[in-house]
Amino acid sequence: MFRAAEAPIAGMVLLTPKAVQRASLFVSFGGLVTTFVTTLLPLWKTMNSDLNEMENWYEGLWHMCIFTEEVGLHCKAFESLLALPPITLASRVLMCVSVASGLLGVAAAFFGLDGVAIGPGCHRTKRTLLVLGGVLIWVSGVTTLVPVSLIAYVMVVEFWDESLPDVMPRWEYGEAMFSAWFSGLLLVVGGTFLFVAVCMGDHEARQRKEIFTPPHEQRPKTQHYLKTEVL
Repeated sequence: MFRAAEAPIAGMVLLTPKAVQRASLFVSFGGLVTTFVTTLLPLWKTMNSDLNEMENWYEGLWHMCIFTEEVGLHCKAFESLLALPPITLASRVLMCVSVASGLLGVAAAFFGLDGVAIGPGCHRTKRTLLVLGGVLIWVSGVTTLVPVSLIAYVMVVEFWDESLPDVMPRWEYGEAMFSAWFSGLLLVVGGTFLFVAVCMGDHEARQRKEIFTPPHEQRPKTQHYLKTEVL
């Protein structure tokens, strides 16, 4: 009977603000690393021509690559920014913003963790750092999901464009796009759980204050006596 009652209590003890902070920071750091790698990969788009099945074309935000069995993988960087399509240029900018904001967010959240000493009497500063880190990580996740979703939408529209001849090959989704979706979701989840950790910490501090604060001392009641004189 007592063991069954102790199991939920043990689960609640494990779910502390400190544990949620570390879990959210771990998830956010994983999403940030994945976003950085995805930004550099030339595997956003893939294309295989029916005329020459031995050639596979790949395109990313920075490189255009071709893979053949004779030569292997050969990549070439885009030469001019002005020659880039507007969607590719905007996606490149957004991914760079994502990496920068995610890096700042993880750094701010790290110094806001419980157990990381930054000076005496710094509870309010740590809370501010956690909130700032959550906002920056959230921005990083959104700026990762927006460009990959925009590129995916344009690819779908062009793939089913009836004005283009059927012989012309179409771009298809590459592995980096799925990686970008996954990393963006990780960043959004990590930033959200930082907000949850802040709310849990505020609730725990409020409960601790109510428990350890002594009740207000009641003032002693004064009795007023009516003075009577005996004549």
